[in-house]
Amino acid sequence: MRRAINVLLVDDHQLILDGLKSLLKHTDNLVVAGEANNGRDAIRLLDILNIDVVLMDIDMPVMNGIDALKEIKRIKPLMKVIILSIHNESGMIKNLLGIGADGYLLKSTSQDELIRAILKVAEGDKYFSTEITLSLLNPSQSNFQTSKQLSETLTIREEEILKLIAEGFSNKEIGARLFISHRTVDTHRTNLMNKLNVSNIAGLISYAIKSGLI
Repeated sequence: MRRAINVLLVDDHQLILDGLKSLLKHTDNLVVAGEANNGRDAIRLLDILNIDVVLMDIDMPVMNGIDALKEIKRIKPLMKVIILSIHNESGMIKNLLGIGADGYLLKSTSQDELIRAILKVAEGDKYFSTEITLSLLNPSQSNFQTSKQLSETLTIREEEILKLIAEGFSNKEIGARLFISHRTVDTHRTNLMNKLNVSNIAGLISYAIKSGLI
C-alpha cells in the first residue's frame, strides 16, 4: 500500500489553515501532519515531523515565505515546497522559482488542482497553476512607478537596499555587501516600507519587480 504524503500547512490566517485542512482531510494518501503560522515555526516543525510537502504562503509575520523557502532549501534541499499565494506577478514568481519553489498556486485555485499539485510535487514533478503559467508567459503591465520615477522617490542607498532585498539577501548579507550594520539595513527597510506604502517584504519585492529595479 502506498505511504501517505505528509503535508505541512503554513499560513498566518487560521481560517485559511482550517479551510485547507477541510479540503485535504478526505483525500486518500494525503495527511495534514502539521501546521504553522510563520516560516520560523515551519522550519522548527520540519526538524521534528516527517514532512513530504510544505504548502506555504508568502505574506507572514516573524519570517515570510520567501525567507523561509531560502532556509528550507538550504537545510533540506530535497524538501518539496509549494507556494500558495495571492501574488501573481511574474517577477516574484520567477524569484521564488529561482530560490527553489517546486510549485506555485494562487489561493483562488480549486480543490482538485490543489490536490493534483501536491501529488505531482510529491512525486518529484513541478506544478504551476494555469494562471501562473500565463503570468510567466505574458507579464502584465503595471500601474506602478517606472524606474525613472522610482529614482526620484528613493535615495541611491534605498535603491541599492531595495534591489538586494528583492534579490533575496538578508539584512546581514546586505550589510556586509554595503559595509553597513544590519541594524542600519533594518532601518532602511522600515523606511522603504513606509515610503512605498507596503506592509511586508513581499510588498517591497513586488514593488521592485514592477518598477523594473530587478
